[in-house]
Amino acid sequence: MTRLCPETLANLPAEIARPIYDRDAQDVGIVHFGIGAFHRAHQAWYTDAAMNLGDTDWAITGVSLRSPGVARQMNPQGGLYTVAEQSGEGTALRIVGAVRNVLVASEEPDAVIAAVAAPATHIVSLTVTEKGYCRNEAGDLDFERAHSLSFYYFTTQGLLRRHKAGLPGVTLLSCDNLADNGKRLEHLMGQYLARHEPELVDWFEANCTCPSTMIDRIVPATTDEDRAAIAQALGGLTDEACVVTEPFSQWVIEDRFAGPRPKWEAVGAQLVTDVTPYETAKLRMLNGAHSLLAYCGLKAGHTYVHEAVSDPDLRALATRLMRHEAAPTITPAPGQNLTAYADALITRFANPSLNHRLIQIAMDGSQKIPQRWLETLAHNAQQGQTCPAILTAITAWIHHLNGHNGPVDDPLADKLAAIARQNPEPADAALALFTGQGPLAGTWHPSPADLKTLTAACTGVQTAA
Repeated sequence: MTRLCPETLANLPAEIARPIYDRDAQDVGIVHFGIGAFHRAHQAWYTDAAMNLGDTDWAITGVSLRSPGVARQMNPQGGLYTVAEQSGEGTALRIVGAVRNVLVASEEPDAVIAAVAAPATHIVSLTVTEKGYCRNEAGDLDFERAHSLSFYYFTTQGLLRRHKAGLPGVTLLSCDNLADNGKRLEHLMGQYLARHEPELVDWFEANCTCPSTMIDRIVPATTDEDRAAIAQALGGLTDEACVVTEPFSQWVIEDRFAGPRPKWEAVGAQLVTDVTPYETAKLRMLNGAHSLLAYCGLKAGHTYVHEAVSDPDLRALATRLMRHEAAPTITPAPGQNLTAYADALITRFANPSLNHRLIQIAMDGSQKIPQRWLETLAHNAQQGQTCPAILTAITAWIHHLNGHNGPVDDPLADKLAAIARQNPEPADAALALFTGQGPLAGTWHPSPADLKTLTAACTGVQTAA
């Protein structure tokens, strides 16, 4: 079948939105590491919208660090792809043209370094997932994991060329679900530079910035059924790079750039001085409830988020987590209504048009749980409170570690599974996982009441009330 590409763009049905700028005339201003479905539905989508308003020279070069899959999808299409916004009212399609090309770092490392070093590049952005930051258990850089196929290497080599050429620094923009993601990225980059290119440390600190961000949009993995439906809507054109998402989107960015940036605020992004209240609410409420629904939903036999949140017991647990356990730990920004936010999240989770697989959310739990659950647990513990919903979710996570939902996809899978097998009682497993020399020690110290609740949750005692 004929692929979506610049040459076939004119064949699309007239009602489908598409780029109205001259794509060939745009310089690449952004190099993005981790060009998966989320980036295509979020940051590239915002950038395309800004370019449609006349903000030029912000084309994106995407970088896949290892797998050639996305490059094989996007390059034959000239970087074009469809964003399908799905809701109960139907599907709205838009062709996004912000991506110029996709490089595979393992196959063309010199091209990646050259892209970072190019004079027109002003932003290096990241959606590499939590594990892509290569942190050890103390939150510092794991140098063995941050090897020559990590973004650290390619970014550093590109910055080194910029420095030698007398070019300005760049903005490093983390768009991953990490609390204080900008500060963490700056800290980790500093550690990498100090080890590998110490002469670059002062230049980096003086010329580059790492703003914090909060990102929010639900983007399930695209299925063959999605591709078939989109191809039909495109008049028969096949789009191997299409993504499906919800109508809602949010992007809050600390306004601290090293140089020029797209006018993202003109198309819905929020530029603020402090991202903390927004990112904390996202991590502890949305992401925390998402992970609860993932592990508890899988344990209950559900497949998708909308199925799990339709389960009355799981809906009650998710609501309790957001309203009564997470929200009291957050100091909201002016005008930020956390009760309304929780209600809106339940509605978004229930969107029947998004087949968001629970097993997708369950990936990399060891990297997600600290900021999604443990910080909330620790804050409540300081107030003498326990968190029955989160503790119930922890028992479901331990159940998951035992392989009951299939193979565990986690960078610490072997270590976690061994601990779970050696400690069949959830209270014992929690102590082994979260205290002493456990892989997640340091953030939360289970109290006797917590351990009692874990045991009760495992035996089916209702803890959501």
